[in-house]
Amino acid sequence: MKILQDQGIDTEGVETLQTLSSACLPNAFNYKYDKKYKTRCISLLEKMVLVMKLLFLTCLWPTAVLHSSQSQHHHLHHRQQFSFLRKHNSKREIKMRKLDSTKVRPLKSEQLLRIEDHDFALRPGFGGSPIPVGIDVQVESIDSISEVDMDFTMTLYLRHYWKDERLSFHSNKNKSMTFDGRLIKKIWVPDVFFVHSKRSFIHDTTVENVMLRVYPDGNVLFSLRITVSAMCFMDFSRFPLDTQNCSLELESYAYNEDDLMLYWKHGNKSLSTDEHISLSQFFIEEFSASSGLAFYSSTGWYNRLFINFALRRHIFFFVLQSYFPAMLMVMLSWVSFWIDRRAVPARVSLGITTVLTMSTIMTGASASMPQVSYVKAVDVYLWISFLFVFLSVIEYAAVNYLTTIEERKQLKKRGKASGMYSIDAVQAMAFDGCFHDTDVDTDLTAFSDRCEENETRARAASVSNVDTTRIKRKRSLKGNMGRIILQNNHVIDTYSRIIFPSVYIVFNFFYWGLYI
Repeated sequence: MKILQDQGIDTEGVETLQTLSSACLPNAFNYKYDKKYKTRCISLLEKMVLVMKLLFLTCLWPTAVLHSSQSQHHHLHHRQQFSFLRKHNSKREIKMRKLDSTKVRPLKSEQLLRIEDHDFALRPGFGGSPIPVGIDVQVESIDSISEVDMDFTMTLYLRHYWKDERLSFHSNKNKSMTFDGRLIKKIWVPDVFFVHSKRSFIHDTTVENVMLRVYPDGNVLFSLRITVSAMCFMDFSRFPLDTQNCSLELESYAYNEDDLMLYWKHGNKSLSTDEHISLSQFFIEEFSASSGLAFYSSTGWYNRLFINFALRRHIFFFVLQSYFPAMLMVMLSWVSFWIDRRAVPARVSLGITTVLTMSTIMTGASASMPQVSYVKAVDVYLWISFLFVFLSVIEYAAVNYLTTIEERKQLKKRGKASGMYSIDAVQAMAFDGCFHDTDVDTDLTAFSDRCEENETRARAASVSNVDTTRIKRKRSLKGNMGRIILQNNHVIDTYSRIIFPSVYIVFNFFYWGLYI
């Protein structure tokens, strides 16, 4: 009852039930023979037990609910605290795992060089004087020279020399250590690049061609094998009798002269070449090393190194492909000066053939040459040769025209307008394609009449004299052919036979003397 009162529950009904039970139980024992009364007491007791159960449940339910909510809140708090501790322990475990040198054991070389003890993002001697970096280059080959793209491709060994005291180590035998490219990313190296380069790469067959050698006093040798394609500003005004001067330029990308001093390690001897370097179109005349400064408005002055080389072009290929065929065509055009001026088809076809051939030679030569806007040496020679061939055709056009006018004047002067041999010269040309000079036709007519008379007499005298007459006719014709050719030779042809070759020879003397 006291517990129920502490919980704030009304106990009046409980007291009533207690009174009834106390009154009923004795009567039940006293009147045990009264069945009706006994049944009534049992029913009352059952109701009392039921009421007690309900009261008990009513008392315990708020307490159970309160304890359950407190238990859930405590469990949730405990779970959050456990999760926080778990995360904290996980981070601590990762941190301890990083700090634990027994878990990740560094390389022996890294321990010896104390790489983890220094910040290699900074150059050696940061804040002090500029670090000197020596350069040594060995040219392995010049792979190609492109006149169209105005560039060259070169394969070389590039070596850097500098001193970094942070890499010094103790060595009883004073021996250096050699590493491959894996250590390069962990230390400071010079950032040398190629100025005016179009493309470049480090060879990686069978492994990356990079070598790092560290000496006990901190001196470092860094060597790599590179193929680079760079620009070469070429002048083709003397092509193909030209000499091109190209250079490969090296410079630090980030460090100006206040931080890095780039220089040739052994002076002029720092540049060496392979003895077997050769090119199909060029002679390599010389290699030389030089240095200078380059200025950038935003970052200042930088040290720059130059690899200079001169290339002289092979002329023999172009002599066979362009010069010699052009010479032959010009000389072939002079043959028309020695052909009879009356042989119109022969001289015209020869002139047209040489002109077309020269056009073909010029087209083929220009297809294999760089396309530039100025005149080249080979253009001068080919165009002058073409001019000589063209003038030979114009020369015969002048001879043909003047010969026609001259024949017409002679025909009008002599008044011969009838007969077999007095046909107009223009009409005669329409029949056989040749000019017919009046004097020559007259001479040939008289010569033909005499031959016919001799033949008639020979047949009347004896059949055996026929062969003798033919021999005499041939001899007479041969004796008159020289006079006929000389009489038909025009004065323009006569002078052209001397002037054309002489002028062309003089032109060749001046041309080859100027460009060679």
